[in-house]
Amino acid sequence: MNEKAYRAMSFGTVVNVIIGVVLITVGVTTGILAIIGGARLHQAKKGLTF
Repeated sequence: MNEKAYRAMSFGTVVNVIIGVVLITVGVTTGILAIIGGARLHQAKKGLTF
């Protein structure tokens, strides 16, 4: 009976680590893309005249 509990906890831990790594990767990627997009918009702003 104890082996099932240890296996369940081990599986849960592995899943949590994988989800954490994926979320960190997505967050960093999104942040980098937002910075690049903002920099491009800032550069394009210089050419606008009203």
